[in-house]
Amino acid sequence: MSKALIVVDVQNDFCPGGALAVDKGDEIVEGINRFIKCFDTVILTQDWHPQGHSSFASSHDSDPFTLIEMDYGPQVLWPDHCIQGTKGAQFHPQLNTNGDLIIRKGFNPKIDSYSAFFENDRKTPTGLKGYLDTRGINDVHIVGLALDYCVSYSAIDAAKLGFKTTVHQNLCRAIDMDGSLKQAQLKMESAGVILI
Repeated sequence: MSKALIVVDVQNDFCPGGALAVDKGDEIVEGINRFIKCFDTVILTQDWHPQGHSSFASSHDSDPFTLIEMDYGPQVLWPDHCIQGTKGAQFHPQLNTNGDLIIRKGFNPKIDSYSAFFENDRKTPTGLKGYLDTRGINDVHIVGLALDYCVSYSAIDAAKLGFKTTVHQNLCRAIDMDGSLKQAQLKMESAGVILI
């Protein structure tokens, strides 16, 4: 069974001091760098928003973390973050980025994208499934930020697509907004994701 590591969104804006900082998000970098050595295939995802993205609260004259309804369903409005070409969008400077593939997501100005596999309309693929299939990979391990959003969406999609999927929670950190962590863990488990 061929396996791959997916490192989700370990970027400056999701680490302390960033525009959408996840508490202690930088603490996982060293462990991820060690873990990368266990895999022949490493994929990194990178949030990559244009200025004025539709998921930004500033685009709606609204407060961050407000929930609104978009054409594709409910959407949390976030502070402006991971804007293409900015320091905030760059990977954490200590992260080993010598991977096989970088999947950039959230670059469509009208649709947010949490998952490494699909945009938030749940239909538009990123191409990651095709890449993994072509490489003969059927076992994915997921780490990164944030556990209750982009990591869990990626894991649930991977499991639904038929991949054996493991999330290493010690190498993730969560936003945990209004119980979102527990909810995400329950959804992952019900989708067949292995939580370690």
